[in-house]
Amino acid sequence: MMLPSPAADEQPVSRKPWYGHLYVLVLTAILAGATLGHFFPETGAALKPLGDAFIKLVKMIIAPVIFLTIVTGIAGMRDLASVGRVAAKAFAYFLFFSTMALIVGLIVANVVQPGAGLDIDPATLDPSKVAGFTTKAHETSLVGFLMAMIPDTIFSAMVQDNILQVLFVSILFGVSLAMVGDRGQGITDLLNQVSVVVFKLVSIVMKAAPFGAFGAMAFTIGAYGVGTLANLAMLVATFYLTSVVFVLGVLGIVARLCGFSILRLIGYLKTELLLVLGTSSSESALPALIEKMERAGCPKSVVGLVVPTGYSFNLDGTNIYMTLAALFIAQATGVHLSLGEQLLLLSVAMLSSKGAAGVTGAGFITLATTLSIVPSVPVAGMALILGVDRFMSECRSLTNFIGNAVATVVVSRWEGALDRERFDAAMRGEMPRVDQVDPQVVRPD
Repeated sequence: MMLPSPAADEQPVSRKPWYGHLYVLVLTAILAGATLGHFFPETGAALKPLGDAFIKLVKMIIAPVIFLTIVTGIAGMRDLASVGRVAAKAFAYFLFFSTMALIVGLIVANVVQPGAGLDIDPATLDPSKVAGFTTKAHETSLVGFLMAMIPDTIFSAMVQDNILQVLFVSILFGVSLAMVGDRGQGITDLLNQVSVVVFKLVSIVMKAAPFGAFGAMAFTIGAYGVGTLANLAMLVATFYLTSVVFVLGVLGIVARLCGFSILRLIGYLKTELLLVLGTSSSESALPALIEKMERAGCPKSVVGLVVPTGYSFNLDGTNIYMTLAALFIAQATGVHLSLGEQLLLLSVAMLSSKGAAGVTGAGFITLATTLSIVPSVPVAGMALILGVDRFMSECRSLTNFIGNAVATVVVSRWEGALDRERFDAAMRGEMPRVDQVDPQVVRPD
């Protein structure tokens, strides 16, 4: 039976006035928040709970969204060999492009040298400012990472802020459900029905996005001030430029080879990208990304595996940040790194970026992890970039988000499962008709 998706009962985009679009409301909220934070910094800083409350609302539904999407996707495939094939392709993609992001950051840092000429004495740096991050970094080991993936109970994974544990339980449950065959069909049908309610909850929560973006941006500008960027403008500008080059250049070429435009994909996800920009958190748009990639013709089985795992293992923006920041600190403190030391730093960063997956503040923590293993660069140098890390976190999140969207489309195409007609229609901004919707991809209404 062909059943409509939750998105199908929404009003077509063309029927809404321009000011009614969510992305317009979010953009307006971001500008209003930045203005308030600049002219009334104390008031802006006091609005932090508004942004935090929205992010907590989103995190509240992330675990059930991931669980339902992965379990119903795997159970719907039935062929476990297909699950393994999709997972293998996804991780091969993640490994290659995460490494590519590290290399791009390394090259740009050597060419631009944003920290050169600062001549800062490492002895004058205050290590207490980054003590909390270095402590968490030392706690993040490969063994600790693997052990942390296993929850205390099957239910505790759903109540703890750890995406990796949710992934672990969801994949095991989905595989088990697929293995029991027809005897598990009743549970699969029930979960499909529950997913309708959960995704309706997502649509309700997203209506609060403008308020969350307003509060988060007002706090960022009010607490840190635009002037904070002046002292480290070279590093911030280099990071943003490098991320743009990676997205439009590297990912743009990948998109073109797969037959789509990276700019059209960015346009399709503009609401979610603005939300990520406003909140400095890619997690705030995770449920919406899952829903929109399915609507665009990517099969649920692929979306359910690629998007959640990508949030932990496909961190292009974080990887660019790590190599740029590490070399910036080295250059600023007058530490010369040989090619061998830089390659060692790259190798450590490649591993540590996976080891801190699912950890709050992963960008700064993975940097601390990397520097603690490469002793020639002072860890205390992280205090140099602490003031502007908040501004760079927005770009990290945006780059990570776009990278995961591209990965979903690419893996779907590799699987030969991308509904090209629906995908092209989505890229043109057209809402798919109910009779065009693949019942495997959507949820019943």
